[in-house]
Amino acid sequence: MKRSTITIFSIVAAVLMLILWGVNTNNRFVSLNEDITGQWAQVESAYQRRADLIPNLVATVKGYADFEQETLTQVIEARAKATSVNLDANNLSQENIAAFQAAQGAVKGSLDRLLLTVERYPDLKANQNFLALQNQLEGTENRINVARDRFNKSTQAYNSAIKRIPASWIAGMGGFEARGYFEAEAGAESAPEVSFE
Repeated sequence: MKRSTITIFSIVAAVLMLILWGVNTNNRFVSLNEDITGQWAQVESAYQRRADLIPNLVATVKGYADFEQETLTQVIEARAKATSVNLDANNLSQENIAAFQAAQGAVKGSLDRLLLTVERYPDLKANQNFLALQNQLEGTENRINVARDRFNKSTQAYNSAIKRIPASWIAGMGGFEARGYFEAEAGAESAPEVSFE
């Protein structure tokens, strides 16, 4: 009788340990998933800061009557398109992040063209409002890079955790799916050409 009691107790203990392991693993996935959601909010916040700076930058540049209207229009249109792309933190697939990144890349490209065009306007380059906005924009681009890096690190930790065996079994039962990453822009692997003509 004692032997059967010990066997039953051992089986119950093993089942309880397995259940506790499953609960602990599931809770870890939830925490990692919430970290991704928090990091995504930081990414969105950094991009929103840039979007909020653009109208002030455009208004400052518009004050120069002979400034290229087409360049300003491109910036405004790119901003409008980028702010219309919204991603739910629970649907951060690689395809959705790529679409978000493409819209934000268009904003960055139009801003780069705007700042390059400004080089032809010495009075504008010396304007204190413009210089302050340009500095804020540079700081915001740095914030965006930091937020994207942190998001990618959180995503990597989560994706690694849900793919490891035996935890992947719990991930499959719990519906935890891999998340997408921010990737380098096309052509980022090539150094830009510099010309001193």
